Amino acid sequence: MVESIPHYIGGRRVPGTGRTAAVFNPATGRQSGEVALASAAEVREVAKVAAAAAVAWGETTPLRRARILNKFLRIVEERTDELAKVITAEHGKVLSDAVGEIQRGMEVIEFATGAPQLLKSEMSESVGTRVDCHALRQPLGVVAGITPFNFPAMVPLWMFPVALACGNAFILKPSERDPSASLLLAEWLKEAGLPDGVFNVVQGDKEAVDALLADPDISAVSFVGSTPIARYIYETAAKYGKRCQALGGAKNHMIIMPDADMDQAVDALMGAAYGSAGERCMAVSVAVPVGEKTAETLIEKLAPRVRALKVGPGTDPEAEMGPLVTKQHFEKVKGYIDAGEAAGAKVVVDGRTLKLQGYEDGYFLGGTLFDNVTPEMSIYKEEIFGPVLGVVRAPDYDTAAKLINEHEFGNGTAIFTRDGDAAREFAHSIKVGMVGINVPIPVPVAYHSFGGWKASLFGDHHMHGPEGVRFYTKLKTITTRWPTGIRSGAEFVMPTLK
Repeated sequence: MVESIPHYIGGRRVPGTGRTAAVFNPATGRQSGEVALASAAEVREVAKVAAAAAVAWGETTPLRRARILNKFLRIVEERTDELAKVITAEHGKVLSDAVGEIQRGMEVIEFATGAPQLLKSEMSESVGTRVDCHALRQPLGVVAGITPFNFPAMVPLWMFPVALACGNAFILKPSERDPSASLLLAEWLKEAGLPDGVFNVVQGDKEAVDALLADPDISAVSFVGSTPIARYIYETAAKYGKRCQALGGAKNHMIIMPDADMDQAVDALMGAAYGSAGERCMAVSVAVPVGEKTAETLIEKLAPRVRALKVGPGTDPEAEMGPLVTKQHFEKVKGYIDAGEAAGAKVVVDGRTLKLQGYEDGYFLGGTLFDNVTPEMSIYKEEIFGPVLGVVRAPDYDTAAKLINEHEFGNGTAIFTRDGDAAREFAHSIKVGMVGINVPIPVPVAYHSFGGWKASLFGDHHMHGPEGVRFYTKLKTITTRWPTGIRSGAEFVMPTLK
């Protein structure tokens, strides 16, 4: 039976009134749902609801906001398995990976429960004679988040807990490919005590996105997705005078130095390149062994591991990698493999040959490993977003680092080495926003901020952590002088917060 997937507006599920899109189970290729696609008029109504709710929420004390978020955190923690099953059914990733995604999102909720501390103001006494100065961070009002298919829970959780903690109302536009997780999160927020209208979900496609970007009640937009769309989101938001953080694509390199622990490096590459079928903006898609001997050893150890990858439906507890998200994306990734082979890269392991009995209509592609990839090839230059790892051989460290620094993207990178000097030089000089030293996927913890450089980020602020608080608030500085006057008498009642 095909389920209807509605919006969530003003504290309740609201059916769509117009267009819809099919939602599929990637493991079977069968349609599982039909999601509403909001019109511009429907987006306008959602924005009005959020704007009305934002007034009282912005005046709610940070401590009260924190208590609601803390209750929400407990609910997500208790129902992680329920949410993970929904993610696996629509995205396809294995259940253990879906659980991991939720846990990383929960870290940001936990960070946001510190709202009273995060929103403390600065104060300077006596900047002049009997003159004091203090600074406040106040909510923007209504903000929106446009999130990708690859993390239907984690990426929204990177956005809205911080936005809510800062006193804003939030409108989430999830991916139409896997929209159901957003509805669970919305209902759990209400259960935790969030007032109706403070958090809303509007399902949709480009029409909804354009309406959010143009809406006069929305002050800021957060986005995670591909670079062309990120650039469009940022430029359109700027045209309408909105604050914007738009995180784009990636081509993450991992340098393997001759002194690296090769077994550790191979383990790291397996998880970083093929976890979640490579559908991660922090996936390692380029391995750069330094020196021919390093390259030969890497291929020798890596190839059998890639061939042995256990691919299957996300519900299979033994599966290490599930299907790609849609038939269209499957064909796109397969096309990149064809192009790499045609360009002269050596196909060491070919994922196109994978066949799963009983899942012939699913969007399964095996792990693919290329050797002798060169910088002019499309499989090197472009983000593939699939289980495809390319090996680019470098004769020395300087050549390897130059590859990374000259690439269009600058999201994440890593180096595997035992040499502290090489590691320090890499961390200091590499032109990338997130760097790992013997850590293949250097996603910062929640109380630090996430974001890349170059074409991987448009906007001034990274996501969550201190940068998230700055993004979702506006600064007000107040300079005060009080005339001397009559002092009141003594009070003997214990002072309380009211």
